[in-house]
Parts: sequence; structure tokens; C-alpha cells
Amino acid sequence: MAKARRSLDWGFPRWRSYGSSREATNVRICDRHGCDDAGNCPAPKAPNSPDRWYFCQKHAAEYNSKWDYFEGLDKAEAKERAQAEQRDNQGYAESQHYGWAGSGDGSRSADEMRALDMLGLEADADFDMIKKAWRNKAKEVHPDVKPGDAEAAKQFQAYQLAYDVLKQAQDRREWKG
Repeated sequence: MAKARRSLDWGFPRWRSYGSSREATNVRICDRHGCDDAGNCPAPKAPNSPDRWYFCQKHAAEYNSKWDYFEGLDKAEAKERAQAEQRDNQGYAESQHYGWAGSGDGSRSADEMRALDMLGLEADADFDMIKKAWRNKAKEVHPDVKPGDAEAAKQFQAYQLAYDVLKQAQDRREWKG
């Protein structure tokens, strides 16, 4: 009779390395023919059916691309439902800016507010004003205008970073929009 070995998997800290377990991990493969990615996005095979396809994220997006939430509703019902959803989800959309931000109306994040301060603009500045201020500030300290000036190069990078933060925020707003 073999002597039982003592397990090293007790208490804290773990005495064996992470990932050294011997159990096999079950990975479901995407149900799309020819795809070998992990299928972790369930999709119904038919309306009101418990059966599911399991797709990778790419094929799940393709599967859902033609799906119409308002199918079968007339225009008035579709408009009413869209407004109700907009109203019910408005709090979630607005709350993303309130996380750890400082003062303001909540329409800009703390990073955007710091970027606006860097460019010397108010919180209500539109993107044309942002672009104009960035160009003016960047022209003053551009490395081609002040070659060899390390402080000017550092300032130029700060202006560039501020512009990038504001540009990405503007792109997100237009995309949601």
C-alpha cells in the first residue's frame, strides 16, 4: 500500500506555484465553422429557445449585427420604447463622468479638465476652440522652433498629450452620439 503524500495546497501563502494544478481546463470552441477561438458569447439558436450557439466575440458581433430590437412595432411604439430606454439608461451614461472627478457639470472627466487647464481653456470650450488653442501653444514651443531646448520639448509633449486626451473624448462623444 502506497503512503499518502501530504498536499501542499493548504493555507496561505500557497506553497505551490500558481497555474501548476493538473486539472484540464474546459474551453468551449466557437460554433462558427472553421473558427478555433474560444466560444464564450452565448446566442439563442431560435426565439424563446433554451438552446444556444456559443461564438467568439467577433462572430457574436456578426450574428447580432442584423438584429432589430424594434422589429414588429409600429413607428409610434418604437419611438416610445426608444425614449423609455434612453430615459432609463440616462443615469448610467451620465454617471461615468462623476467617478472621481472634481467640480464641473459632469460632462467632462477629470483628465479632460486637466487637459483644458493645460491649454488655458474653460470647461465649456468646444472642440474648435481646443484645436485652435493647442495649435497656438504648440507653435510657441515646437522643437523645430526651439531646437535643443529640453524644457520647450517637454512643454510641447504636455500640450500634445492634453490635445490627445481631448480628441479621444470628442471621438467617443461623436461615436455615441
